Amino acid sequence: MSDESATRNSRKIRVGTVVSDRPDKTVVVKVERRIADPLYGKRMLRTTKYHAHDEKNEYQVGDTVRIVETRPLSKQKRWRVTELIERPE
Repeated sequence: MSDESATRNSRKIRVGTVVSDRPDKTVVVKVERRIADPLYGKRMLRTTKYHAHDEKNEYQVGDTVRIVETRPLSKQKRWRVTELIERPE
């Protein structure tokens, strides 16, 4: 039992901003990360977009949300939204 719970808790978690909510029950989340150039060390911004499952269509463009890795739900959806962190005014 402990092995099963340990693997379930090791899922990847990302925090990002919703950039699109047009597909039904899906949001597109933009996650930004800072990396250092391997040669010069300059900090650069890299962006990745994830399609995440939103069962109730409750998240809107501009929301900051937490997403977690899950089983494949469709061709592109491998993530689901777990919580709303911040909603802009």
